[in-house]
Amino acid sequence: MARSRRRRHQDSFGRRAKREGHLARSVYKLEEIDRRVRLFRRGHRVLDLGAYPGSWSLYAAKKVGLEGRVLGLDIQPPTAATPANVELRHADIYEVDPKDFGTFDVVISDMAPSTTGNRFTDQCRSFDLFMRALDFAEALLPPGGSFVGKLFVGPDFDAARDRLRTLFVQHRIIRPKATRNESIEAFLVGLQRKEVVASTLDAETADPEQL
Repeated sequence: MARSRRRRHQDSFGRRAKREGHLARSVYKLEEIDRRVRLFRRGHRVLDLGAYPGSWSLYAAKKVGLEGRVLGLDIQPPTAATPANVELRHADIYEVDPKDFGTFDVVISDMAPSTTGNRFTDQCRSFDLFMRALDFAEALLPPGGSFVGKLFVGPDFDAARDRLRTLFVQHRIIRPKATRNESIEAFLVGLQRKEVVASTLDAETADPEQL
């Protein structure tokens, strides 16, 4: 009986998403994360990785307002209608250079691999996607910027968390209430991107006239 109640509770998020006109139940995960860490502000520029079908991008767009901008990337072609401050692009995150996209105040990633049924394989692929999302965050966030990334918890979890810590002053692990009970996913949150310090090698090879 308890299991049945939990299942009904989880399914309620899907029914609520349809009732409220959202593209996916995952919007409530981002909503809770935003409520807990105050992720978005008006005027923010947001990069949404793994944006399809668009629920996270549309939520972010409402939070940043028309003064802000949301760019969503996904390997699946976009189908959602979007407001003026949202652009959804068909792109493979492994085949694009993060530096081609400008700067952003927030990078969010709900990317997940196509599951194989092999838990270890799925966790490894999720880890690769998470680390690629951090590549984007490292390249595109200015000091003070924020990051949210989904990860299937497994043997590589500590490595993912350690890299997050090298980039951000604050870090959180959040498992939103809308996450299915059977899911092994968690969201790692990085707040206040650290100052980027030029390496000694960069200083030695730089043009003296530009220093």
